[in-house]
Amino acid sequence: MQIPGHIDPVVTPRAITQRADGRIDLLGLNHLQIRQLFEESQLDEKAAKLRSKQVFHWIYHRGVTDFEAMTDIAKTMRPWLADRFVIGRPEVVEAQVSTDGTRKWLLRTDDAQDYEMVFIPDADRGTLCISSQVGCTLNCRFCHTGTMRLVRNLTPGEIVGQVMLARDALGEWPKGNMASVADDDEDDDVGHYTADGRMLTNIVLMGMGEPLYNFDNVRDAMKIVMHGDGLGLSRRRITLSTSGVVPMMARAGEEINVNLAVSLHAVTKEIRDEIVPINRKYGIDELLRACAEYPGVSNARRITFEYVMLKDKNDSDEDAHELVNLIRQYKLPAKVNLIPFNPWPGAIYECSDPERIKRFSSIIFEAGISAPVRTPRGRDIMAACGQLKSSSEKKSRAELDRLAEEKQAALG
Repeated sequence: MQIPGHIDPVVTPRAITQRADGRIDLLGLNHLQIRQLFEESQLDEKAAKLRSKQVFHWIYHRGVTDFEAMTDIAKTMRPWLADRFVIGRPEVVEAQVSTDGTRKWLLRTDDAQDYEMVFIPDADRGTLCISSQVGCTLNCRFCHTGTMRLVRNLTPGEIVGQVMLARDALGEWPKGNMASVADDDEDDDVGHYTADGRMLTNIVLMGMGEPLYNFDNVRDAMKIVMHGDGLGLSRRRITLSTSGVVPMMARAGEEINVNLAVSLHAVTKEIRDEIVPINRKYGIDELLRACAEYPGVSNARRITFEYVMLKDKNDSDEDAHELVNLIRQYKLPAKVNLIPFNPWPGAIYECSDPERIKRFSSIIFEAGISAPVRTPRGRDIMAACGQLKSSSEKKSRAELDRLAEEKQAALG
């Protein structure tokens, strides 16, 4: 079993995958980056400023993938854009729907790496669980993704693309007419409309990977998701889950400032060292101090502790009482999500018995701390918490270059 070493296993930032047709994919770029690209493509400064604002709005607020649909941009300008740029989406390899309505997508990047995302519909909300990496480096022993090697970080476009694809599938882009903007008025609002009721209300960064080991790309993607002229989702409806990358937690609060969930899963060093190996690097006390110092934490904005229920491993009355003691010791505004273990092929753990989970929850509730039991969703399509995994494998640079050459040759 791989154990995190003395150097944080952060993948070296990589360039966005080059397209065979030479065009640049705008997905995942903010309006300043789009503006810079337009200027580099010989558009004058004033025009680049206006067009980048318009294109950003069409891409992220309207979900448009065809420049011809951008009706407030001159018809003569649209072919210029289409010749140089493209607005992509992740490739869907497989889409599955569970008997309980949960949806799972297996997605593929331009360099043939696979990753997954899940949409969980409820009566009062719809939660999209997105991935931040292909594979994972943390090797949590109860998690199916943890049996993969880390292949690479997802780019901002590949992260934002998951949200865009879900909006496509749910038909949730705003409806109505857009007000036209005069070409020479760069300060006007690009349009006014209202979105109809949405199914996708919340985003959780709880899919494949550790978000804080892909910090820059996750931050940049979430800023687009939260941008008022972008996807426009409130930061209060976004939750970032970490297994405890302590040095990055304060920075996440300052630069992303979304809700924080912590994969705790055990209350003793011995057990957490076993099931969440990063604990050997950043222990429980250090982790909980970082939680107490997380920017903006309050009773109105509590830390969520995720706690997977493993039979005879972390589910005793003593464990429940110690969890309460730890939350009180660090004066943490917190709630606890109890997660019945979701089985996967080769797993060495079993789920705690329902009565044991109920008793564990009651002890925490009686201490005045919310401890709901999460209802497993999507188990039949391996979409439940801890079940995500793809067949992607880490390849050498020589292998990647060879595959790229073969792809280019096939395209002629």
